Order: sequence, then C-alpha cells, then structure tokens
Amino acid sequence: MTAENSYDRFDDDDYPAYTMGRAAEMIGATQGFLRAIGEARLITPLRSEGGHRRYSRYQLRIAARARELVDQGTPIEAACRIIILEDQLEEARRINEEYRRAAESDVPPDQA
Repeated sequence: MTAENSYDRFDDDDYPAYTMGRAAEMIGATQGFLRAIGEARLITPLRSEGGHRRYSRYQLRIAARARELVDQGTPIEAACRIIILEDQLEEARRINEEYRRAAESDVPPDQA
C-alpha cells in the first residue's frame, strides 16, 4: 500500500482506526460501556491482528447516540433497540425516496 492510499483511510467512516481506550475517551464513556453495547450487538468492533478491539468513526457515532440515551435514563438494552429502529426507519425513508424519484422519472414529460 502506498502512503497516498493509507491517507485515504482517514476519510473512511468505516475504517477501524480507534482503540477501545481512545474510542471510550472520544465519546466520554467507559470501556465497559463499549463492551456492553458490543454484547448487545449494537456495534461489532473489528479486531486488530493482536486481537484488540478497533472502532470506526461510524461506530463511534452509534456509541455516542447510545451513551446519550443511557445518560437520559434509558436502559442500555432499550437504547440499543431504539438506535436499531432509528437506523431501520432511516433506511426505509431512503428507499422510499429512491422509489419516489424513480416513479417521477418514469412519468412522461407532458404529464409532469
């Protein structure tokens, strides 16, 4: 891999760049919290060659949302479920928008 290609990873939201300690620090949580949301299968960190958990920026955004809900008094299992449902809703909205655009493009120009 060239140096130029390795720098591209800094812009990759899915690249597992952060250690557990750094990830916990970044979202203001404990390493135990990250383990708990991993056990709840909200996020699944990748593992380094040495077996250490590594987190992406995308996973950190999800973890930060979970922490926000837990800080508001939501049990961790419920917070994880809420986030999963929020994600499913966003995906459904995205798909509906794609269908809407496709349907609009199929309308003959004289009927638009």
